[in-house]
Parts: sequence; structure tokens; C-alpha cells
Amino acid sequence: MKRASMDRFIDTIEWVAAGFVGIVAANIFISVLLRNLFNYSVPDSFDIGRMLLGILIFWGIAATSYRGTHITVDLVWANVGPRYQRWIDVFATLVLLFVVTVQTWTLFDKVRGTYYDHVTTFDLHMPTWPFFAVAWAGDVSAVLLIAIRTYRLIFHPEEMHAPKIKGTE
Repeated sequence: MKRASMDRFIDTIEWVAAGFVGIVAANIFISVLLRNLFNYSVPDSFDIGRMLLGILIFWGIAATSYRGTHITVDLVWANVGPRYQRWIDVFATLVLLFVVTVQTWTLFDKVRGTYYDHVTTFDLHMPTWPFFAVAWAGDVSAVLLIAIRTYRLIFHPEEMHAPKIKGTE
């Protein structure tokens, strides 16, 4: 995969994660609006909202893992030279890759379990496995992005860049 296509892939995953933020916000807004103004509760709104939040979390992991914008503790990293900083970055990213890969494997087991057990929502009896599958796809995306980050940190650290913010170029 060339650099430009890899960057487009990374940007696409980040946009999908941002889209789920909007979907979760719209779900909450509509549910609260209908409940408070019309005294109407959307069937399964709690279950759907809960599963959408799960999807958002896993796609959020994907979006933050590549850029390294998740919560970090840089006490040691900030007090060593660039060579050791790179070693720390590579080690931390490899640990993250391992943890998220194991998490992805176990989440797939959850998707399979909800599918075969025919788990449904309470009111509408919608199957829940598609929600779990979308969350799992976010986790798979996280593994791919962390693998790309690891590769770039080791072989092409110059390709690691902060996201571009319009007006600051």
C-alpha cells in the first residue's frame, strides 16, 4: 500500500469513528426530546444506545491508536533523548498491538456467541449481533492502524505526523 492510499485508509477510519459520535449524539438527543416533549419512549432506545456507545468506543480506539492521541504518561519519555523516545514508542505500540489483538479475538467470540444464542433486544426483538459485529470491525480497524503505526515507527518514523488542522499549515 502506498503512503497516500494508507493515509486515506487511516483518514477513512477516523471519519467513520467521527460519524459514530454523531449517531450516538443524535440517538440521545432524539430520545430525550421525544421523552420530554411528547412523553414517548422510543422502543429499545436504551439497548440501542448502549450498543451504539460500545460501537463508538471500539471505533474510537481505532481513531486514537494510530495518532497516539489517547491518554499517555510521558514522564520517562520526556526526559530521555530522541533515540530512547523512539524505542519507548515502538515498545509501547507493540504492547498496544498485542493487547488490542487479543481484545479483537475475544470480541469476535462475543459476536459469534450473540449470533448463535439469538440474543435480541427487549422491545423489538432485534438481533444484537450486528451491533457487536460493527464494534468488532472497529476493533479490527484498530489492529490494522496500530500495525501501520508500528511499521512506520520502526521503518519510516518521518511518516508519523500529527493530523493537519485547517488554517495552521
